[in-house]
Amino acid sequence: MRLALVTQHNLQTWEVDDRPLHAALSARGVEVLHVPWDQAGFDWSTVDGALLRTTWDYQTDLPRFLAWTREAAAQTPLFNPPDVVAWNSRKTYLRALGERGVPIAPSLWWSPGDSPDLGPALRAAGWSRAFLKPVVGASASDTLRFVVDDAGVGAAAAHLTAVNAAMIVQPYLSTVETDGEVSVIVIDGAPSHGVRKIPVPGDYRVQDDHGASDVPLDVSDELMALAEAALGGARDILGLTEPLLYARADALLHEGRLVLNELEIIEPSLFFRHAPDAADVLAEALIARVRHGAAKGWFRGGTVPAVGG
Repeated sequence: MRLALVTQHNLQTWEVDDRPLHAALSARGVEVLHVPWDQAGFDWSTVDGALLRTTWDYQTDLPRFLAWTREAAAQTPLFNPPDVVAWNSRKTYLRALGERGVPIAPSLWWSPGDSPDLGPALRAAGWSRAFLKPVVGASASDTLRFVVDDAGVGAAAAHLTAVNAAMIVQPYLSTVETDGEVSVIVIDGAPSHGVRKIPVPGDYRVQDDHGASDVPLDVSDELMALAEAALGGARDILGLTEPLLYARADALLHEGRLVLNELEIIEPSLFFRHAPDAADVLAEALIARVRHGAAKGWFRGGTVPAVGG
């Protein structure tokens, strides 16, 4: 079997967390290729399947990336599938999950063309501090934390004008500074392991490229219930008939309970450094799905299945 682990050009040299997955696939006789998603001239029909892993630049050219997912999936099984990727690529999925009862932080939605004066809405919401993040974004890019006063609202308005992209406005959840962000990794529908991501003192960014640290976490019943609700909502919305191959649910504390901060189902770090055995679970599940698709005659000139197929 020949599988592509899809990456990006110029991946940071310090990124080694997926090495247990590389080893797990190789130990099972899989030829592993590391191919940037936008690699010119690569023939995706030459691999038996492709797994999105470190495509951490996709948000800089989202339309081209989504077009690529459709093109690649017409030639080989792609995980997660294009419709899933497209839905998860815009954080409006949080609104859709919230409407289905999944706990999320209170949110206002701003689009280019709306008034940048957030003051009345923020004061009506009663928030003392607020947070801006883009609807399409990653690694805390173009985010802003600010105090809800004249100076802060003015800075937020300037930020909205400068970024000129759809944004989410939420109360700033300062618990990220004390409790961090907690996550559960789910593989083939089953909880695998947990992690707590801790920003540097005074910061809110929990990504390791911003200096944050991470430690193993025993997954609480509350966190698992939140992840199950989010994944159940995603399955219903997308019409999925089987669990996603992989997912990571991220949560923050808000007013004493966990709320969903992100449901990462495109290219999340899966923190194998805290659970190397999870790489074997993912390798087995990936191989099984590729074989199942081949047995059904998908791809290789056959019919490309729908997301739920």
